[in-house]
Amino acid sequence: MLKDVPNSIVIIFLLTVALTFYLFARSFRNKAATSLALLLWLALTGFLALRGTFQNTSAFPPRLALVMAPALVFVILMLTTTKGKLFTDEINVKSLTLVHVVRIPVEVGLYVLASHKLVPELMTFAGRNFDILSGISAPIIYFICFGADGQVKNRGLLLTWNFICLALLLNIIVNAILSLPYPFQQFAFDQPNVAVLYFPFIWLPAFIVIVVLYSHLAAIRNLLRKSA
Repeated sequence: MLKDVPNSIVIIFLLTVALTFYLFARSFRNKAATSLALLLWLALTGFLALRGTFQNTSAFPPRLALVMAPALVFVILMLTTTKGKLFTDEINVKSLTLVHVVRIPVEVGLYVLASHKLVPELMTFAGRNFDILSGISAPIIYFICFGADGQVKNRGLLLTWNFICLALLLNIIVNAILSLPYPFQQFAFDQPNVAVLYFPFIWLPAFIVIVVLYSHLAAIRNLLRKSA
């Protein structure tokens, strides 16, 4: 684990992971199976981080890719294969929309980590990261776009919001990747993105970002499919 990191930020981050887990799992019909799969993934990535697996920044391929690549492949399969699409189409889009509130504590956490020189400022809302707007707007969109029966009332607004917030997410993903202390680093040479190479912050790219990315793509697929 990182030294000299305030316990408060570790607690906030762990609570954010727990909130992400809860909000995401409750969006699925088979909550038990989804919860088990998520727990196994968290256990695996957490174990690897505790072993210091990701701290070797000279290895090729980059060791962070060992967990990110399978996660992204899984997301693609969930959106392109027959069984994956059937599973995705059963998601409760109303519940899924609330998942994005986790982006508020994530952004607060990144700001604190930046103040302790563990991530670059460009990854915070004081720099190039405007993702906190997605978190702030999520509950507003939730109440505007859904009725009490869970049906979508304003499909166009919900779809537009998902596309905009997806773009904000992709923006910070690109900046975060290019700030990692790897040979391809392009930004933040004075303060690279090192926090995510350690436990428990590995769960930001390996879990929270993947959940948020899939949540947007799943919602967009569902909304487009039902409007066709």
